[in-house]
Amino acid sequence: VQLQASGGGLVQPGGSLRLSCAVSGFSVMDRAIGWFRQAPGKEREGIACISSESNNRYYRDSVRGRFTVSRDTATNTAYLQMNSLEPEDTATYYCARSSLTFTIWRWASASSYDSWGQGTQVTVSS
Repeated sequence: VQLQASGGGLVQPGGSLRLSCAVSGFSVMDRAIGWFRQAPGKEREGIACISSESNNRYYRDSVRGRFTVSRDTATNTAYLQMNSLEPEDTATYYCARSSLTFTIWRWASASSYDSWGQGTQVTVSS
């Protein structure tokens, strides 16, 4: 099982980025995919999740309406589209695969995931 996050970079406030999470060893349709971020000196926080069965999407309040999570079964890749980026969005972003004991009401908890990508840096600055 591998998850490879990419697409980070430096962007100005108000700009957009699309992060990708290429997975192997399982299908993106078989497990929920979560997106997390961690800023220096802060705890890792869950920001978005797409469920496996119902295709429902969940977002942290601070990103709802700006970020969109999706997945593509043809490429076995999950995406996080980030619009209207703010300096407070600066962090290392991670994608993760839900564990077999995953429950949707704990989607934002890191303990609900069993495999993680390596992280991609997003810096929002003018």
